[in-house]
Amino acid sequence: MSMFELIPKLREASPLIHNITNVVVTNFTANGLYALGAAPVMAYAKEEVADMASIAGAVVLNIGTLSTEEVEAMVIAGKAANKKGVPVVLDPVGAGATSFRTESAQRILQEVDVTVIRGNAAEVASVAGENLVVKGVDGGAVSGDTQELAEKVSELFDCTVVITGEIDVIANEQGTNLVRNGHPIQTKVTGTGCLLSSVVGAFCAVEEDVLKATTVAVSVYGVAAEKAAQKTAELGPGSFQVEFLNELSKVSEADAAFSKVERVDE
Repeated sequence: MSMFELIPKLREASPLIHNITNVVVTNFTANGLYALGAAPVMAYAKEEVADMASIAGAVVLNIGTLSTEEVEAMVIAGKAANKKGVPVVLDPVGAGATSFRTESAQRILQEVDVTVIRGNAAEVASVAGENLVVKGVDGGAVSGDTQELAEKVSELFDCTVVITGEIDVIANEQGTNLVRNGHPIQTKVTGTGCLLSSVVGAFCAVEEDVLKATTVAVSVYGVAAEKAAQKTAELGPGSFQVEFLNELSKVSEADAAFSKVERVDE
């Protein structure tokens, strides 16, 4: 049986995903989770995040448009999730671009037991203290071996690391997977990375094997993007964004045929 068996499992469970995310992507993230079959909630107030995190299937912390108060809320939510055994996904958007972003992401990693870090190579390197140049919040050109980086950061924080790029790398103590699904037009729609972090949370909510859950999330997401890109090839990113939501709602076990996952043997 393929790993895509998790798709009907997710839709049957319809896990509640608590997102503390950025203002740019809130709507897209909510719609993407709904399309896939999960149930999104966005709760930011320090007074309620612990209660919300405690009843969620996963908690996603995204520092895209962070403030001091929001970081406080993220730490509170993360600690509450830890107490209940709820998976926590950290998306360190733009880490490395400013010291506040980098230090905020590092603080969350110090105070919260994070299950998954999902970012581009520059962001992941920055939270680990690797000195790589970052351009804006989308990251710049990164030299070096992303597989080695993912494995190193995974060991450093004792968590699963997902580095997305032309080839996506997923690493934890169980091993390393490479995923070659996806389409370049994803970089022309804001929030595609942020939504992926929430989709990772959704799959982690229904599957305890985090390497499996994250690998399926990344591959399913990439397959949906490929199909949407094919259908809207002549139309541009606006049409792609809408069709991508449609494809997330239609992706199924049968789409395992399009999955491009490679297990890396040490």
